[in-house]
Amino acid sequence: MRPVFINVGERTNVTGSAKFKKLIIAGDYPAALSVARQQVEAGAQIIDVNMDEGLLDGPVAMRTFLNLIAAEPDIARVPIMIDSSKWEVIEAGLKCVQGKPIVNSISMKEGEDAFRHHAVQCLRYGAAVVVMAFDEAGQADTAARKIEICTRAYDILVNEVGFPPEDIIFDPNIFAVATGIEEHDNYAVDFIEAIRVIKATLPHARVSGGVSNVSFSF
Repeated sequence: MRPVFINVGERTNVTGSAKFKKLIIAGDYPAALSVARQQVEAGAQIIDVNMDEGLLDGPVAMRTFLNLIAAEPDIARVPIMIDSSKWEVIEAGLKCVQGKPIVNSISMKEGEDAFRHHAVQCLRYGAAVVVMAFDEAGQADTAARKIEICTRAYDILVNEVGFPPEDIIFDPNIFAVATGIEEHDNYAVDFIEAIRVIKATLPHARVSGGVSNVSFSF
């Protein structure tokens, strides 16, 4: 039976793990591989790899680490999520990763033309994509905005680019709710409502999010 909830291991991420960041900056890739192995052994079903650090050559670091993972069957048995805010880093990963990867992420932040271009490249490499609820006006913070952006992105991906809908993973932005700020009180409800509509109206699309933010503060 296919699980309905997928755990993404995010410790192989220089922006989220001080230990991993230190190992990568030091060039200690064998020790960094042990972090990935520990995540798989602990039950991670996808490994998120991020090399967005100013002291690193991002494309080189991504390529080096993914090539090493490919030689480790106990790690390479799970899919890789190539995570970066820089397209050149994502593409470096796409060129060398084994199996079907997931790109994290693309969005309409820079407009529809850039979004289409990145989507076409991901399709060419056979990758699934995480699509952020983010457009030219910024991140979506209400249910209506989340639904509008995801629906527009779905239409472009499926009807214009020819992207398989089952390879689309929407991230409708889970904002922190336990901040004590009245304007944030409905963030969790907005996320849950957006998910309900996305699943009902965008066939075969999947959803992702940082679930801890539903109760997290700053």
